[in-house]
Amino acid sequence: MPLTDLAIRGFKPAEKPYKKSDGGGLQLRVMPSGSKLWVLMYRNAKGIQRKLSFGAYPTVTLEKARAKRSEAKTLLADGIDPFDHEKAAKAHKLDSEAHTFASVAAELLAKKKREGKASNTIGKREWLYSLAGDAFGRRPIAGITPPEVLKVLQAVESTGRLETARRMRSSIGEVFRFAVATGRATNDPTFALRGALAKPQVKHRAAILEPARFGELLRAVDGFRGQPETVAALKLMALVYQRPGELRKAEWREFDLDKAFWSIPASRMKMRRDQRVPLARQAVTILRELHTITGRGDLVFPGIVSARKPISENTLNIALRRMGFGADEMTSHGFRATASTILNESGLFSADAIEIAQSRKDKNAVRAIYSRSDFFEERQRMAQWWADYLDELRIDKKDNSEGRMR
Repeated sequence: MPLTDLAIRGFKPAEKPYKKSDGGGLQLRVMPSGSKLWVLMYRNAKGIQRKLSFGAYPTVTLEKARAKRSEAKTLLADGIDPFDHEKAAKAHKLDSEAHTFASVAAELLAKKKREGKASNTIGKREWLYSLAGDAFGRRPIAGITPPEVLKVLQAVESTGRLETARRMRSSIGEVFRFAVATGRATNDPTFALRGALAKPQVKHRAAILEPARFGELLRAVDGFRGQPETVAALKLMALVYQRPGELRKAEWREFDLDKAFWSIPASRMKMRRDQRVPLARQAVTILRELHTITGRGDLVFPGIVSARKPISENTLNIALRRMGFGADEMTSHGFRATASTILNESGLFSADAIEIAQSRKDKNAVRAIYSRSDFFEERQRMAQWWADYLDELRIDKKDNSEGRMR
């Protein structure tokens, strides 16, 4: 006879456990302690009798116990042992709970380190992951929803850091996609957030593009009474027009001054490709003079506090300010824009050579795949032309816009 809630509440404990049947193998076992436990007795496809526990009454109501019985019967009809099914489900749940956002992010970072990603890149990723980790780092990654991610991104966005929020969405998405690829999640919630954040306005770094004014800057650098390393770095920024970080962190072993070129390892390049930079005679002279000062160490531009750390980009920008060039006029990164603009306007060199000289990514993806030339000979000529042109700008204090262009 089927059980009722009224009957169940009336069952009293005895000295020994006893059971009451609801039919279909569902039993309520009344223990001496007074607890009442649901169990299902059944035989699997092999004819082996098994017991499946459903929990205690009244936490598991009569209605819920009967629903669980129906689910088990459905599994049996499909040839699935309910006990094995529940065991696998519990294992999956434990496994999912073990794979938190923080643990998967740490695994992805370890992978990037093995791949030789730059320490600067790793550091930025760790910082961005930590911003998200404060909110859902301990949560199972498979259960994190788009609204949860959006809430974290909007908190960053509300402080005015639009670009940080954008990069954060991208970095978080990379963790989720890694989880999907490795079977720890089924989707990337950041995909649904495209367009949900405000777009940051593109802000170009300040740069002097007028030859006459750039000549004034070059003369100011020549007369600047700062640390030799700082002065040399500014002079070389003008001559080699690489990214400030690539120059500041340069090591002496990367230079072959006899053959006049500088080999930047891929680990320090934004595009993750080795870069061979030809050096004009003027650049070689500066480096040889600097070698007498810093050549005993590894770094070409060691900092004042520690010889193991390079000078900072802020050091270069502060020097520019001290020379009278404001942040809205010139930055250390601006040397690249100056060189790119004037070299392109000269019409003397191919756009490909100029792009490669500045280690920029080819905008034509197909051409980038098949192009293998580094235009080194043309870049050698361009490096010397540029150095000689800068010497002319230093000398002529009037309008040099027609100087080497004619």
